[in-house]
Amino acid sequence: MSEQVDATSELAERVREALETADLDAMRQLLAPDATWGPPDHPEWGCQNRDEVLAWFRHGRDGGGRARVIDVIAGPDTLLVGLEVTGFPRAGRDGPVERWQVMTVRHGSVKDICGFDNRAEAARRAGLP
Repeated sequence: MSEQVDATSELAERVREALETADLDAMRQLLAPDATWGPPDHPEWGCQNRDEVLAWFRHGRDGGGRARVIDVIAGPDTLLVGLEVTGFPRAGRDGPVERWQVMTVRHGSVKDICGFDNRAEAARRAGLP
């Protein structure tokens, strides 16, 4: 395994812990200052920096949203993260909803987060099986 994949795998475990515990201080340490988050191929939407990403996490957490990490797969420069999300009744669904994120890694930090509704699409974007 390459050194870069080793570093991304270590980051994957730290991301898992931060998401499972909803620890915003830990998440801050993992995000690049210019980190972005939003739907794929729409850079004008979503969050445009680390503070905005953390504000979005905080808003969800404070509103009762919770995420259980169901999968994290590390590639050379991406993380594929599967989440079971609960606590968002306004989404019009009862019970947990599965969501997937592709996190692009740059210089040991998460630079970009794109959200997907299904694993297959997210895995293709991440370049992972």
